[in-house]
Amino acid sequence: MKNVLPKLTRDRPSRRATWISRLACGLLPLAVLLPSPAFSAGDDGEATKQPTEASDVKFPPFPQPENLIPFVVSATADSKFMIDSESLSVTPDRVVYYTLVIVSSAGARNVSYEAIRCATAERRVYGFGRSDDTWSKARGDQWLRIQESTVYRQHAALFGEYFCTIGTSLRDADDARRILRSGGNRAGTRP
Repeated sequence: MKNVLPKLTRDRPSRRATWISRLACGLLPLAVLLPSPAFSAGDDGEATKQPTEASDVKFPPFPQPENLIPFVVSATADSKFMIDSESLSVTPDRVVYYTLVIVSSAGARNVSYEAIRCATAERRVYGFGRSDDTWSKARGDQWLRIQESTVYRQHAALFGEYFCTIGTSLRDADDARRILRSGGNRAGTRP
C-alpha cells in the first residue's frame, strides 16, 4: 500500500529559519561587547538609584597643578593619578567628594568630579572637565558599586587604600589630604 500522507519534515531549513539563524549568529558577537552587570551595577544587577542630586551639584574651581596630590593605583599603572586637594570635602556620613585628574603616559588628561560613599562602597561621577577648564555634567545619576578591576582600579584604590580603610578615621578634608600625602593604607579594605 502506498503512503498517502504528506511529508511533514523538510530536507532543507525554511527561509525564515535560515534568516533567524543568521540573525542570531550576527548578534552573538555584539552581546560579548556589552558590559557585564557585575562590573557596573549593584549586587542585584541593577544600578543603585538614589534620589538625584546631580542637578544640584556645585562644581569646584578647576584643578590647578600646584594643588594636585598624586596617589598610587598599582605598581603597573602607566598613567598618573592625582586628586585636587582644594576640591576635597567629606560629609558627616563619610561621602568623600573630590576632583580626579588622570594623565596618560602619552600626555592625555582626563578630569572628573566624583564622590565615594564609604558606607556602601559606591562611586558616582558628577561631571567631566573640558579642555577650556569648564565642567560638563555627567549624564548618569547613579551610584555604582566599586569593583576591584583593572579598568576602574583608581576607585578601588581610593576606597580601599585611602578614604575608606578600616582603622582610618576620615572626618574632614584635612584628614583626606593627610592620608593621600602619606601614601594611604596599602593593606587596605576591599570593596
